[in-house]
Amino acid sequence: QVQLVESGGGSVQAGGSLRLSCVASGRTSSTYAMGWFRQAPGKERECVAAIPYSGAVTYYSDSMKGRCTIARENGKNTAYLQMNSLKPEDTAAYYCAAAQGLADYSSRHYYAGAYKYWGQGTQVTVSS
Repeated sequence: QVQLVESGGGSVQAGGSLRLSCVASGRTSSTYAMGWFRQAPGKERECVAAIPYSGAVTYYSDSMKGRCTIARENGKNTAYLQMNSLKPEDTAAYYCAAAQGLADYSSRHYYAGAYKYWGQGTQVTVSS
């Protein structure tokens, strides 16, 4: 079992930045891919960014590409999502998720169904 706790959400004005963190605890000896997803009211959950355990590659949604960076520190069991140039349409609950068994170069990193463990989410609100 793995527990994930997100932090770093908040309210910012358009153009601002936020850095989200996700700390994993529990069975962290296994190698997990980490993903950041978001869900706005009335919309489906979508992948914002993902990174395999190796960090060899990163994945970004078209909506956030160029405006965010995902990173991880395996020794600290922590994943990060740096978001810049935020827009009102980025307003959503942001979730951290962990998945096992994903090959580094696999588009399954984008799919919520591939992730077994989820955090409770952190709210990001961007005002115009």
